[in-house]
Amino acid sequence: MAKAKKHLGSPDDIEAAFYDAIGRADIEALMALWADDEEIVCIHPGALRLVGHAAIRASWAAIFKGGGVPIHPVQLHVTHNLMTAVHSVVEEIHLPQGEQPDLHVVATNVYLKTPVGWRMVAHHASVAPGKRAAQAVGSSTLH
Repeated sequence: MAKAKKHLGSPDDIEAAFYDAIGRADIEALMALWADDEEIVCIHPGALRLVGHAAIRASWAAIFKGGGVPIHPVQLHVTHNLMTAVHSVVEEIHLPQGEQPDLHVVATNVYLKTPVGWRMVAHHASVAPGKRAAQAVGSSTLH
């Protein structure tokens, strides 16, 4: 029998849980936030589009091999209606000193209201323009 997904009250709840799971490298918690639909989409900075649970899970599992990624979303801009919410954020990624400079990534997170509550249906992240971002391109997987 499949484990029932926890009902979370808002897109903000899902977003907070999403970045928390990334920070803790918790693949189970992360994947529980996505909608059950196989048309879910994830695009990591500089990477190909991933569609479906298996592809998205595999990508995050590979990222989590190095541990959690400390991402702090800032500059939130929200558009929403009764069934969907779109969050545009700037992700601040703070890496240990000496590895590379702190990074900024622009991301769009899309949430859908489902029978079990709000769930993520898309995450699209791109390296933000600027000197810091240009130094980091190609150096490692951001997330």
